[in-house]
Amino acid sequence: MVKAFSIDERVAIPLDEIEFSAIRSQGAGGQNVNKVSSAVQLRYDFVNSEALPAKVRERLLNLDDRRITAGGIVIKAQEFRRQSQNRAAALDRLKALVLAALEQPKPRIPTRPTRQARRARVEAKRRKGERKRDRRPPRVD
Repeated sequence: MVKAFSIDERVAIPLDEIEFSAIRSQGAGGQNVNKVSSAVQLRYDFVNSEALPAKVRERLLNLDDRRITAGGIVIKAQEFRRQSQNRAAALDRLKALVLAALEQPKPRIPTRPTRQARRARVEAKRRKGERKRDRRPPRVD
């Protein structure tokens, strides 16, 4: 039986599709930081995963997020000293990312500018043209 990471009641990602690797944390930490690999890097290849609906995969690819690459999602968690806490933090970030893609965007209803807005636009153009005309040097006939 394959365990799954539940995103919400509709979507669950099998844990065997999520790859974890322990890496060394960056930043200050004394001697310990050079010896212990407490940071966690999570990799999830959502492009080839059947766990997510096609629309969700498409929305994830369209998100402007540096963690999303052509090969999937890469999340690095290093704020805790324990690897288990960093692993949980990485899973929480993955969940938040997928939940954001699960929300269906509200369709845009195109509107037309009002008559007053059209008049104001033309009036602004006319005033700007007059201002530019006034800047010209006088014509010598």
